[in-house]
Amino acid sequence: MPNNRAVTAPSITPVDVPRGLSGVVVTDTALGDVRGREGFYHYRQYSAVELAQTRGFEDVWHLLVHGELPDAARGAAFAARTAALRGLPDEVRAALPAIAAATGPSGPLAGLRTALSLLGASLGFRPVYDIDVVRRRADTLAACAAVPTLLTALYRLGQGLEPVEPREDLPYAANYLYMLTGSEPDPARARAVEQYLISTIDHGFNASTFTARVITSTGADVAACLVGAVGALSGPLHGGAPSRALDTLDAIGTSARIDPWIRERVLAGDRIMGFGHAVYRTEDPRSRMLHGIAQQFGGPLVDFAVEVEHQVEAILAELKPGRELHTNVEFYAGVVMELCGLPREMFTPTFAAGRVVGWSANILEQAEDPKIIRPAARYVGKPAPAPVPVAS
Repeated sequence: MPNNRAVTAPSITPVDVPRGLSGVVVTDTALGDVRGREGFYHYRQYSAVELAQTRGFEDVWHLLVHGELPDAARGAAFAARTAALRGLPDEVRAALPAIAAATGPSGPLAGLRTALSLLGASLGFRPVYDIDVVRRRADTLAACAAVPTLLTALYRLGQGLEPVEPREDLPYAANYLYMLTGSEPDPARARAVEQYLISTIDHGFNASTFTARVITSTGADVAACLVGAVGALSGPLHGGAPSRALDTLDAIGTSARIDPWIRERVLAGDRIMGFGHAVYRTEDPRSRMLHGIAQQFGGPLVDFAVEVEHQVEAILAELKPGRELHTNVEFYAGVVMELCGLPREMFTPTFAAGRVVGWSANILEQAEDPKIIRPAARYVGKPAPAPVPVAS
């Protein structure tokens, strides 16, 4: 006889975890890892820093999307395919002036959220739940290729300038700088920006990446997942720090002011932008690489940044013994972008221009898991149920 009894789902016992989910493993990933105590991180099986030093952006993009580094022929084909996707649909292009005008001081990153939504609708993005992996991959490639075009167009429109059309003959980073400035970039500066973009493509389950994966777990379309990630990145405690780290150098101003300026803030318990990281307990390997790139350019800004770094570490060792704080990626990222001629309001958008590839790889991986991400919270309000008072 059939069993008609209702099936009761097993109860789930809540598990207390650290604030901010620090150290909590929520899933498996084949995309890479951050080993904070070693000062090492990787994409797939390769050192991310070594990739930034030896490969181009498109090759690393291919690695994250397809799981392997391409040979020369496949790399060229992938670069050509993605370069052909840089143009914008007419309806998106037509809306950009209004988006730029509306976002105003909030800048291109705020405008990118609206523009990405419009792009997804214009290109017919469908929920990842309803499409196969080939279509999902195609949607992520289209979105990633368009992000630099959207960001640079929004910036230029905000400055009263006409957008610059993308060029398919330039690599990803060089084309980004070309669309930003209207001039073909110096190869050394284009390569420096490319290395920065590669070094920040992905970095474990940071706030924006986790946001993208949470939204993906609902089955939403690629544009919706990326919009959520951009929103998380916009926070000053996440992607908003490169320009703030450079602002710190400006505020200090001279070598004589380093010691009193830093001591005052450390004793007040203030955060020093560009120092410390949620995961690394050693020097941030991205900072180490960008430090080297900055020193290749040289000049007063680089010399002053190095001096500030050494002084901050010495003062922290004196005032906060046992608490190691080193420069994070934002410190020398700001220096490198300044040396490459990027305006400060484009520092975080430039971060997004690289990280969008990492977000997309995580979207593709998460879309293979049908389980929605749905944690619990501990209620700490007044006891319930309480009688509802009668309106008087």
